[in-house]
Amino acid sequence: MKVRLLYIAVFLFVGKLLTAQTGIENSILNMLAQPELKNAQVGLQIMEADNNVVVFERNSEKLMIPASVLKLVTSAAALEILGAGYRFETRLGYTGKIENGILKGDLVVIGGGDPALGSEYFLNHYFAPHFLESWTRSIRGAGIKKVEGRLVVDNSLYDSERIPPTWIWEDIGNYYGAGSGALSLYDNLSRITFRSPPLADAPTTILSINPELKGILWTNQVLSSDIPRDRAYVFGSPFDYNRIIRGTIPKNRRMFTIKASNPNPENLLMEELLRVMASSGILITGNMVIENIDIQQFHQITAIESPSLAEIIKVLNQESVNLFAEHLVKQIAAELTGIGHREAGLKIIAEFWESKGLDTSQLFMEDGSGLSHFNAVTPFFISSLLSYMKKSSPGFGSFYESLPAAGKGTLNVFDARLFSENTFRLKSGSMKRVRCYAGYITSNSGKNYVVSVFVNHFSGTHAKLISELEKVFSEIKKL
Repeated sequence: MKVRLLYIAVFLFVGKLLTAQTGIENSILNMLAQPELKNAQVGLQIMEADNNVVVFERNSEKLMIPASVLKLVTSAAALEILGAGYRFETRLGYTGKIENGILKGDLVVIGGGDPALGSEYFLNHYFAPHFLESWTRSIRGAGIKKVEGRLVVDNSLYDSERIPPTWIWEDIGNYYGAGSGALSLYDNLSRITFRSPPLADAPTTILSINPELKGILWTNQVLSSDIPRDRAYVFGSPFDYNRIIRGTIPKNRRMFTIKASNPNPENLLMEELLRVMASSGILITGNMVIENIDIQQFHQITAIESPSLAEIIKVLNQESVNLFAEHLVKQIAAELTGIGHREAGLKIIAEFWESKGLDTSQLFMEDGSGLSHFNAVTPFFISSLLSYMKKSSPGFGSFYESLPAAGKGTLNVFDARLFSENTFRLKSGSMKRVRCYAGYITSNSGKNYVVSVFVNHFSGTHAKLISELEKVFSEIKKL
């Protein structure tokens, strides 16, 4: 009788398992049967996080474009190498001597690679009060009432490359294509506000640019359109101060704002610092310059630390901020080699993951953010990374909290009523004809699953594909 009951129990368990797996398989096969995916490349892996048992996989070891899912590789490595409590530091000081309230030398700002300096994501950290006002008080507190010298920014912590060479022309003038340097400011972006006429296909007018970027020549070729969304793009190379804005914005708008990248945050910082100092009665007689200083001659007045790395990575992953990811690559290199160099940082990241047993022949990184179309990684590699972080990383709590929940950040397209916050955490990645997701899902039975889904070169809309993927994720919840 006991043997019979055991057989019945095993039969029911296996039957339940097969039914659950059939549900996942059916939802995946239904997705793959969509005509928009006929010629697409799809790779995915679903496995139990605790024992690495694979529930379903397809093309899991095929290299694919990850888009912003690559940020998982960068952010996880940064947490492991630098630590969740790591903070960037921007220093203010001077060279020369202070005599009778006059600095006979240069006022100097040394960039420390802080990607969040003045960021709109950290208003309470940098603007309560404004950090430039705090600096000015510190300057006066150091006994400086006048500067008979220059205002200098030293950004030598990073190399001179601002934009990875494989980023495309359409991206680098826009806010999400902002370049990284040892001194970034206000997310390295500027908002351009237009007015559009009532009729379509007519020229628009620029009303304002905030913050104003002096020295940049804007050529506005944006037209009004019947399409009710932003389709305007800013074009310009990293060290060129000519910007052309092309495309369309909705017609009949009194105000419509787009965001552009700022190619020279150092100049903006110096202009704003000079303005705040002047309002406090502190004048500088010399010019604004960007150059390397002799650190032995530097006298520090004050410094401002960034939010913790855990806080920065939470914004990085939840809002998919490319600038933050590129800073992390260079900062890792700066800490380990002395200078922030993209290629050195990427090499260190790959070597780190190899040291943890991951197969880095399944990883090609051209940047840290995933914006390059030349990045490639396999779903299996991402799953292995996610599994390592959950099982072995002391920073897993920070890593997990950095991933968006349904209805939030870049996962706002998913219904939060279907996926509760603590059981559904995925990083998304998207670009034209690319949609990817990777992260953790906890099923209704309490089992933890690692999920990596990559779809490349599909012909349909992102909205329809997201709908199909939501069905797949719902089946995982039922396991």
